[in-house]
Amino acid sequence: MGNALIRFAGVGKTFNSSERIVCAVENVDLDIARGELITIVGPSGCGKSTLLNMAAGLFQPSAGAVFYDGAEVTAYNLKTGYITQNDHLLPWRDVAGNIAVPMEIQSRSRPDIRSRLEELVGLVGLNGFERSYPSQLSGGMRKRTALARLLAYDPETLLMDEPFAALDAQLRLNMQIELLKISRRLNKTIIFVTHDLDEAVALGDRCVVFSPRPGTIRQIIKSPLPRDRDLLQLRHDPSYIALTADLWDIITPTLAQTRGEAN
Repeated sequence: MGNALIRFAGVGKTFNSSERIVCAVENVDLDIARGELITIVGPSGCGKSTLLNMAAGLFQPSAGAVFYDGAEVTAYNLKTGYITQNDHLLPWRDVAGNIAVPMEIQSRSRPDIRSRLEELVGLVGLNGFERSYPSQLSGGMRKRTALARLLAYDPETLLMDEPFAALDAQLRLNMQIELLKISRRLNKTIIFVTHDLDEAVALGDRCVVFSPRPGTIRQIIKSPLPRDRDLLQLRHDPSYIALTADLWDIITPTLAQTRGEAN
């Protein structure tokens, strides 16, 4: 892919400890275009999070290289922002205060922060809750706050490691809708790790299926769904139903293999 924003070229990662050597991923080749939303699925321990960490520059690959916008990632990649299952909100700060943290670190002016806060609060649907504290928020609102804080940093690329895993089905759907809307409106590049195959199909422009550890790409599936897809109606879309079934067929042998190794 000639216009790749992110490129994993022959990437492998091995972790050494006093007890053993673990090969997390090997021979990973993947190009991700600017503005693309990639979902990654696979069994636990197959290196999905390791891939995100290398894209963020938190550590270097043991083999191959990771490139961002044509340059090799050799240090912290400040053009990426990371969000995990835990929202990591500061309990002593209200919604506005939490969202403002990255802008304060950047030493932006108070009027600039105030203007951007208003925009972000509206973007994630938190109007009226600016002065509420994390303990007063629902799980979905906490996730929206964390997402707004990430967007306040304004990274080109969002690295998302099972961010909605702890939410119930309705809240998860609401957050998926918000994420898709924001990603299209702001043209953000997203790498989204999930164990939920329905979520992977609903969100992804492409879905990357990983093998058990050492993780490598088993298959990449391009979505036939439109970029402006309506997630509320998606469950009735024959293309969505067929693609989800295909993904289950691909990943079921992988899960069986993982269970066999565990036994």
